[in-house]
Amino acid sequence: MNHSDIVTQSERADAAQWFTAAADALRAQSPPAPQARVECLRQSFADLVIGQSVIRQPLKLHGQTYDTGLGTAAESAIRITLPRPGRRLTGLAGVDDHDYARQFAPPLTFAVEINQREIWNSGPQPVDQPPAQFDIDLAAATEFFLTVNRPPMADAPANWVDLRVELDDRSTITIGQPPRQGPPVAFTLDQTPSSQCLHTWALDQQTESPTDHLTLHRITRTDPRTGLQLIVEFKQYTDFPVIEWIAHFKNTGDQNTPILCDIQSMDVRLTTATLGQNAILHHHTGDHRASDGYEPHQLTLTPGVSQSFAPVGGRPTNKAWPYYNIQCPDTNRGVIAVVAWPGQWASHFTADDAGLRITAGQQQTHLTLHPGERIRTPISVLLFYRGDHPRSQNLWRRWMMAHNMPRPARRLPQPFIAAASSAWFDEMTNAAESDQLQFIDRYVDQKIPIDYWWMDAGWYPCRGKWNNTGTWQVDTERFPRGLRAISDHARAANIKTLVWFEPERVAPDTWLDQQKPHWLLNSAPPPTPDPGSTPEPADVPWWRSPDIPEHRLLDLGNDQALQWLIDHTDQLIRAQGIDLYRQDFNIDPLPYWQANDSPDRRGITEIRYVQGYLMFWQTLRDRFPDMLIDSCASGGRRNDLETMRLAVPLHKTDYNYADLKTKQAFHHSLFHWIPFFGAPAIPPNQFDAYSLRSAYAPMTALAADVRRDDLDFAALRRFTAEWRRIAPYYYGDYYPLLPFDRTDHTWLAWQFHRPDSADGLIQAFRRADSPFDSAHLPLHALDPLAAYQFTNLDTPDQPTQHTGHDLIDQGLPLQMHQQPQAVILIYQQQTPTPH
Repeated sequence: MNHSDIVTQSERADAAQWFTAAADALRAQSPPAPQARVECLRQSFADLVIGQSVIRQPLKLHGQTYDTGLGTAAESAIRITLPRPGRRLTGLAGVDDHDYARQFAPPLTFAVEINQREIWNSGPQPVDQPPAQFDIDLAAATEFFLTVNRPPMADAPANWVDLRVELDDRSTITIGQPPRQGPPVAFTLDQTPSSQCLHTWALDQQTESPTDHLTLHRITRTDPRTGLQLIVEFKQYTDFPVIEWIAHFKNTGDQNTPILCDIQSMDVRLTTATLGQNAILHHHTGDHRASDGYEPHQLTLTPGVSQSFAPVGGRPTNKAWPYYNIQCPDTNRGVIAVVAWPGQWASHFTADDAGLRITAGQQQTHLTLHPGERIRTPISVLLFYRGDHPRSQNLWRRWMMAHNMPRPARRLPQPFIAAASSAWFDEMTNAAESDQLQFIDRYVDQKIPIDYWWMDAGWYPCRGKWNNTGTWQVDTERFPRGLRAISDHARAANIKTLVWFEPERVAPDTWLDQQKPHWLLNSAPPPTPDPGSTPEPADVPWWRSPDIPEHRLLDLGNDQALQWLIDHTDQLIRAQGIDLYRQDFNIDPLPYWQANDSPDRRGITEIRYVQGYLMFWQTLRDRFPDMLIDSCASGGRRNDLETMRLAVPLHKTDYNYADLKTKQAFHHSLFHWIPFFGAPAIPPNQFDAYSLRSAYAPMTALAADVRRDDLDFAALRRFTAEWRRIAPYYYGDYYPLLPFDRTDHTWLAWQFHRPDSADGLIQAFRRADSPFDSAHLPLHALDPLAAYQFTNLDTPDQPTQHTGHDLIDQGLPLQMHQQPQAVILIYQQQTPTPH
């Protein structure tokens, strides 16, 4: 698939326009012009708009359009607050000159007030007359009011345009100019906001094009007083409408810097011209071992709306999701904004009359940098799009596949089936070599082709509890020939091995705890509860349960610890013949990071840790370029973009795997953002179509007790063959056919379409209590002039044909008479598209 073939020139232009504004602001060598504050006190309908009319059209008076001004309505009152005393106010006012107003708008009266005294009045102003002009002495006022009045029972759009104020210092400001994009990174140094000092810093810049699809821009500003450098590196994708950037701070001086704090690695302004009147923020709950994980939410961004997000405890997708889609139905465009940081981030969305401001970054930064020291920020990503929500998410999926996902053996991860015995041996805690060989042989003997044999937690010395991590060597009492004997045995049957690690969490009395305590971070003690209070169970992490001693954190910001981990993991992978490295993270790191920061270095432990973690995985990718990495963190709590560039999430949640309706709902959301993820086939010995099809994903993991002779192996063979038939479709474009829902009384359905081969996949689920036995599902991305043949995989000898027009307009007719039931259909275009 040519992933970028759906990108339009308008989308590329939107991205380029934003980048130019952001880069120009970062290069600026003069202070930003002072601005007046504009506040709408009342308005008879809609919202005040800056730079456009109230009906989201160009400002127009008596046939002439204007670039700056305020789009309001009668009646209204607007307060203007100046940055310093004003001398004169000039401008024009009149009824907005558009079709509706020309036919129906009554004459409106415009006025200017200072100190509750009217100092100018236009008199009745009809739409077909030239606009009223004014030139007013402000007499050093710092506040004035613009009002519009109307006849009784008559609404109309009204415009104030070309508003200019001369201030007492003879400078001039324009009112009604949409706020411009400033530098996309903000911070405070020595109690001075970057907006007040950055323009005085020395400027250096470089541009290069390392590939046909990427231009790199590096802009460096250096503070002549402290030697602090801000280095912002932009990636401008030429095949996608995407701008990505990261900031670094470096102390080039010979003294510690003043306090650097409140670093916002993303500071973005989107104007009302882009957003329209009713922009919608699409956001999700992150994973947190609950049924509402990955749940989508919508927030209408009306002026005055403010919303903040942050994960819990330092794992980046723990109950929060740093991927956002700002959809603008009025203008048929939007922006996807993403914060990429495998640590504790925070994001803030604030809507006002001028548009939307997005700020984001590491949640807490308050630190001095030592001479020669350099730190980095989260990565920020903006994807600009035109069209509807499904199209925007497919642009994102395509960009993920083209430029982000890991490519073992230089190709996208291939869908696969894994199998494990974890359900029967407390993961691997009670397993031995003979068990593993027996399970592998049973899959082979029963002709159930699996691609990976999965060995999870507990293969190391752990004293009977898998969570006793910290001695990273094979338990030779249970595995006398190491895991190598198992991996060699599997490989002889063309099966690879997947092995679980959790190197960051260190339990007491393990090798790391005893031999390398200076590499470990302790956390601050938990707060003392109020007398007589009982904390909620959800507030007590499992590693702080009374029967589990305090665990510590391997400090990946310690160079010696990091190098040991890299080399030791490398040795284990090679010696044990491991094909897929799986890393878990069952501990909230934030208390450990914070407990090890000094008051003048808050945030530095987290920064160093995150840099070490990313270096660890990147080094594994470099040393094992054909090996895939699996990201797990108590399920799906570390699936930020930077992690997803190095790994895939094979285990997206620790929530009840047998809750099939919730599993389906998780998939419904995740397919929007992450093209490759996994799902377990649980209940493990249940091989009915509804259970197994609920587990279909790019990776499906089997968990059956294949030692049993009474299992329906024929059904398992049939469904694994079916999965292999449909798995390639998961890299197509994704379209939900029904809304997200995790209740038992509905249907859920989605479509994958492959435009290059004009075929696709439909998955549909009727839940257990759904009263509906039929539905019509309108499909996407089809040619209305073509015919399509559909094959229901339950009745493959009874294909049906439908026209693209009918499938788009009326929908695919589908019946499910069982409760619950799952059906899968594949389709193929039968007649070519006319040219």
